[in-house]
Amino acid sequence: MRKAGLIAAAIFLGIVLLASTGHMIGLAASAVLLYFAWKGFVKTDSTGMKIFWAAAGLIALSASAANLPAIIGIAALYGLLKVVKRLKGTSKKEHRSTDPFDNFERQWNEINQTK
Repeated sequence: MRKAGLIAAAIFLGIVLLASTGHMIGLAASAVLLYFAWKGFVKTDSTGMKIFWAAAGLIALSASAANLPAIIGIAALYGLLKVVKRLKGTSKKEHRSTDPFDNFERQWNEINQTK
C-alpha cells in the first residue's frame, strides 16, 4: 500500500513538474538577462548606459517576478527526486534474503576488517 502511495505521489509531482516547465524556462531566461544587466551596469561608467542597464535590469526583474510559479515546479522536482529515491530504497529492502545467518556473516566480516 505504501508503494502505491509513492507511485501516486510520483505521478502527481511529475504532472506538476511538466505543467510548470514553461515557467521554469522563463525564470531561467530572465535570470540570465538580469545577470547580464547587472554585469553591464557595474562595468559601465557612462550615465546613459547605466540608465539603459538599469531599465533592462528592471524589465528582467519584472519578468522574473512573472515566472514565480516556477518555484512550485522546482519544489515538485525536488519532491519527485525524493519519492524516486524512496521507491528505489523500498525495492531493495523487499529483495532481502531470508537466511538468518546473512546478518551474522556481514557483521563477522565487519569485525574482521577492523582488526
